[in-house]
Amino acid sequence: MPEKRVAADDPVRTLALLWGPQDRPGRSGLTVRAIVQAAEELADAGGIEALSMRAVADRLGAGTMSIYTHVPGKPALVALLIDTVTGRTYPDPDEPARQPDWRSALRLIARRNWELFARHPWLLQIPQGRPILGPHISRKYESELRPLDRIGLTDAEMDGVLTTVLMHVQGLARWQAALTADRSGGGEDDEQWWRAVEPALAAVMDPAAFPVSGRVGRAVGEQLNSAGDPAASLDFGLDRILDGVERLLAGRRPDR
Repeated sequence: MPEKRVAADDPVRTLALLWGPQDRPGRSGLTVRAIVQAAEELADAGGIEALSMRAVADRLGAGTMSIYTHVPGKPALVALLIDTVTGRTYPDPDEPARQPDWRSALRLIARRNWELFARHPWLLQIPQGRPILGPHISRKYESELRPLDRIGLTDAEMDGVLTTVLMHVQGLARWQAALTADRSGGGEDDEQWWRAVEPALAAVMDPAAFPVSGRVGRAVGEQLNSAGDPAASLDFGLDRILDGVERLLAGRRPDR
């Protein structure tokens, strides 16, 4: 029904749910925290497609309507789920700020977010435009911004640097997740795949038509025995991002 759809997607209600108590049992004895935990187990096992209000109810041995008395619908449940798992990125929220310098902090931030996506690849299946303004996500944002504070960036630039790093990680984590799925589905590793594909590609591709891409593709294949390495690309790209920030800051120093 349209009314139920509007209620499920109500951002104000979802915000109150995110910041409200999650251990208070209802008449059925269920809590929001237990519902979110069941949702996490389903998503970790089968991806976000496996998550539904009915599936959560079945996992908890409860009626579907009893889930709706705590969480208005799947959009709110997904928001709660994302906020919950994101909150584990830094067991110590001061960890980024304790790094010796901002470059080390951004490397840590990249590594922790890479690990987050590896633990919960279903996060990469959820399109997100507007942010989920939950307490854990807000705390993560605070933790990741603090190492950039007072180093010479404007507030907007601090957000821009962090966003650039996080989007770099997210894009490569999505590639890594797709590679992992290909490997498990095809039953062959990257080297076996490349050995099978390389001669077939050479038979159909005219080197004269693709002089640069052919040369670069062969070099990558010979070096990696694969079409690419997301983890290596993560480090390479992160170095270039950090160098760019360093150059921006250097241009603002008094001695310049």
